Amino acid sequence: MSIPSQYDVVIVGAGVVGATLGATFGRQGRKVLLVERDWTEPDRIVGELLQPGGVRALEKLGLRYCLEGIDSINVVGYSIFYHGDNVSIPYASDPNVPGKTLEGRSFHHGRFVANLREAAKNSANVTVLEATVNEIISDKSTSRVLGVRCTNKKTELSEFYYGALTVVADGTFSKFRRDYISTPVQIRSHFVGIVLKDAIMPSPSHGHVILGNHPPILVYQIGTHETRMLVDVQGKLPSASNGDLKRRLEDVVTASLPACLLPSFKAALATERLRSMPNSYLPPSANDTHGLLLLGDSYNMRHPLTGGGMTVGLNDVLLISQLLSPSRVPSFDDTNLVVAKLNEFYWKRKNLSTVINILAQALYSLFAADDSRLRTLQNGCFRYFQRGGIYVSEPIGLLSGILPVPFILISHFFNVALYSIYGLFKDASGSQYLAVTWESVCVFWKACEVVLPVMWSEWR
Repeated sequence: MSIPSQYDVVIVGAGVVGATLGATFGRQGRKVLLVERDWTEPDRIVGELLQPGGVRALEKLGLRYCLEGIDSINVVGYSIFYHGDNVSIPYASDPNVPGKTLEGRSFHHGRFVANLREAAKNSANVTVLEATVNEIISDKSTSRVLGVRCTNKKTELSEFYYGALTVVADGTFSKFRRDYISTPVQIRSHFVGIVLKDAIMPSPSHGHVILGNHPPILVYQIGTHETRMLVDVQGKLPSASNGDLKRRLEDVVTASLPACLLPSFKAALATERLRSMPNSYLPPSANDTHGLLLLGDSYNMRHPLTGGGMTVGLNDVLLISQLLSPSRVPSFDDTNLVVAKLNEFYWKRKNLSTVINILAQALYSLFAADDSRLRTLQNGCFRYFQRGGIYVSEPIGLLSGILPVPFILISHFFNVALYSIYGLFKDASGSQYLAVTWESVCVFWKACEVVLPVMWSEWR
């Protein structure tokens, strides 16, 4: 069957965002072409934990059922371990169900994406194509994007497909991003991933963050019998082929891991393949190219420490589907109206995306503390969480995508800085106060260095 070459929207990439957007636009009556290089189930080591804010967005999109049948795990909060001590941070109560806690989900990434792709395939008005997109086609005189040129995997022929709107959602390693976004991607570290089999979890149904004199370690279940461990590695990755990477993990993890996880970790280290992914940051940019929309990791990334990527992406799909609904934009051929709506999208998404992006980058700086002032802030942050009450309920509301209020985030961040300084004075004697006063100024300055550049990147 031949595939027509004229669509309302051409979507490049059928990952979490692309597949969800394809299904949503199709249900709205838009004629959609969803292009993916490889339709087999993907295999990634990140994008495996969906926060409650993402689950809620999926529900509003009518796609929550995609979380079922994939052996996903209910997640009810986080457990943070710090030099042998730990604190539990539960999600907030569900306002719609008295007595019930909001839930996130963790899962094998590929299984979730496969369900979303199936939803897109089964949606009316959606055509799927397995092909490699080689080029975004533009009108040379107006620079308006017209569609794509791609190589069909079955025929190996070069084909052209045109759409009133082209959406680039080709992920972290987008090959088209640099043509439309001048801001460079920042990579501060890599996550090295390994799967533990039948691990005994210290806090079942929780994500685990393990801190110490090393970058953070994350541990969370992705299935009944599988648990993901991600170890943050700063700088150049040690070689996996000569065993250096394995030895690095053994040295760092063994000394910090809760005892119940050690047997499964040692077994996995001996048998499982180590894999790595860069931890990238890319602040959002305004969209001013007619006929084009960048979305998902092609457009905006943050450190995956807080598991906020899919929550931002799914909420972006929800918002863009509302702004570009047929009742507001009858035809995507009206590019001036579409660009106006995309500018509205840029500002309306900011409350949620700014909170999650700043939180991810700032917490990573504290949790991966590599100098004495950051370690002071790291200790203050953990002790702040130990206070309970609003000192955990609001921060977890921010992290989970349920409380998208930037002012509350900034307020808690600087309260953590002040609490860290309070800890310095509490532990000092009178003769040390002068030195501690200077150190306090330096700690507060360090806190400003951590958060203010990210705030500027997000709000400019």
